[in-house]
Amino acid sequence: MRHLGKRFSAILRSYIDGASSATIRRDYRTSVSHINSDVYRWAHHFPGGSLSGPLWSKMQLRYARFTGGDVRPGNVIERRGKLFEVVKAQHTTQGRGGAIIQVELRDVDNGSKVNERLRTDEPVEKIYVREKSFSYLYTDDETGNIVLMEPETYTQLEVPSHLFGESVVFLQDDMKVTVQLYDERPLSVSIPNRVMCTVTEAAQTIKGSGPTPYKRVLLDNGVIVQVPAHVTAGDKIFINTTDRSYIGRA
Repeated sequence: MRHLGKRFSAILRSYIDGASSATIRRDYRTSVSHINSDVYRWAHHFPGGSLSGPLWSKMQLRYARFTGGDVRPGNVIERRGKLFEVVKAQHTTQGRGGAIIQVELRDVDNGSKVNERLRTDEPVEKIYVREKSFSYLYTDDETGNIVLMEPETYTQLEVPSHLFGESVVFLQDDMKVTVQLYDERPLSVSIPNRVMCTVTEAAQTIKGSGPTPYKRVLLDNGVIVQVPAHVTAGDKIFINTTDRSYIGRA
């Protein structure tokens, strides 16, 4: 692939030497055409004769150099030879010490969480992952693992429940979930941000600081949330799965 760069170097030299704009544009179009052909031939070295082969996938999804200031929730990063999913990331400043990022990380191997501080200019190894959609089938009573199904091939995938984080309690039959894969290994799973739940028990209304009183209710999945006073047992409501906040009636 080294000769591909030489074509653009020639264009740059033409620009420096004062070549006309028309000449530069012509050389550019010719070079791009050659490069596209070269890349096409180069791709046939990969299994399957395309850039979608396994070797290309591994190259494409390997590592990317980021800094602490680029880290966001949902990213997968490598620290000390282990893979972590970023659960939370908060920017803070410490006087003369400059800005730092306070992050909560989840070990993708065992689900344990750690809190760390990153400098905004600190190098971070981010893992590029591939996302794939699955449907929730059931939870294995013996292992506690979650069994998913790929809707097109009906292939089943069994993943540890900790990959769902705290949102695992909102899983529902046939729910569409998104799995983040690295080398075909599941690293994390996300569910829809909004789900519909049924209120099974509703406590007495308590007055809050705002004009609208809120009260605690128990949902059919065992989760307790705060809702407006008008919500009663038997109501179907929408809940935000990221922070468990009330969205509205169904």
